[in-house]
Amino acid sequence: MLTSTRLFGSTGFALVSLALILMLCLVGPSLSSWQPEDIDWQSIQTGPSAQHWFGTDLIGRDLFVRTLEGARTSLFIALVATTVSVTIGVPWGAVAGFFGGRTDLIMMRIVDGLYGLPLILIVVLLVVLFGRNPYLLFTALGAFFWLDIARIVRGQTLALRQSLFIEAARSLGANTRQIIWRHILPNVAGVILIYATLTLPGVILAESFISFLGLGLQEPATSWGVLIADGIYSMESAPWQLLFPAGLLMLTLWSINTLGDRLRDRLNRR
Repeated sequence: MLTSTRLFGSTGFALVSLALILMLCLVGPSLSSWQPEDIDWQSIQTGPSAQHWFGTDLIGRDLFVRTLEGARTSLFIALVATTVSVTIGVPWGAVAGFFGGRTDLIMMRIVDGLYGLPLILIVVLLVVLFGRNPYLLFTALGAFFWLDIARIVRGQTLALRQSLFIEAARSLGANTRQIIWRHILPNVAGVILIYATLTLPGVILAESFISFLGLGLQEPATSWGVLIADGIYSMESAPWQLLFPAGLLMLTLWSINTLGDRLRDRLNRR
């Protein structure tokens, strides 16, 4: 009883926290009279106040608005990259697991080979070849995170392909495409949803790290990684520049991870 109460409490807190963060991202900037690029020449690098709730940065921009603008950017990149990873990883894993044999061997060796390529190297190569572009960041993150989902879907498909309902579908004349899309994927949809949820914080953290290194978004665009990188240089004289974006990032990652773990636990009990 105590364990279930503790789990419900942490899950409820994570759900409320994530809902509040999303609500702030949607309506928060409209609550302020400042725009992300507006400069208050009278309040350069000042702490939190009634006029600037999170304080201002080194050149006098409102940190509250910029933190929420960065949250929008980081969450949008995470959603797009996760969608890309699911779009690639689900059919890849389903085909490899359903056909098995040499097809499975070749496809999964490709996955193993891509696992050996570090994400940072891919990003650096893309930046060198094509310059800094947010769409390249989507591509790099999506092309990296689909590998885990492909492995999960492949394992689930291997367990399902010899099931009685699959044999029944074959006997009724269903072809391979129909079996995969109508019978395999609906039965692994719950697992896909859970691991997509767990992929989101990984993408957010990766994007923040890449932007922190200066390989991601550039001014005037902003994200949590950009804000944290700016806050590092002034953390002694202006700690609020690091505290607010880093704190919001940590709370978001914890909330999504907690909800994803809870969904996984519920699925495993079924």
